[in-house]
Amino acid sequence: MNRDQSTKSARFTVSRLGALLIAGCLSSVAFAQASDPAAAPVTHADRKAAKQQAKADKKAAVAQAKADKEKTEAQADADKANAEANLKDAKKQ
Repeated sequence: MNRDQSTKSARFTVSRLGALLIAGCLSSVAFAQASDPAAAPVTHADRKAAKQQAKADKKAAVAQAKADKEKTEAQADADKANAEANLKDAKKQ
C-alpha cells in the first residue's frame, strides 16, 4: 500500500464517520421532535380533555373551599363552646 492509497483510505474513513455522525444526530433530533408532546399539534380531543380537566379542577377547588369553610366554622363553634364552659367554671369558683 503506497502513501496515496493510505491517505485516500483515511480520508474516506473520516468522511464516512462524519456522515454517520451527522446522520445519527439528525435521526435523534427527528425522534425527539416526534416524541415531544408539546411539539405535536393540539387535536380537538386534547382541547376537550383539557376543558373537562379544567372543570374538574374548578369543582375540586370549590369543594375544598366549602370543606375548609365548614371546618373553620366547626372549629369556631367548638372554641366558642369551650370559652363558654371556661366562663361557667370561672363563675362557679
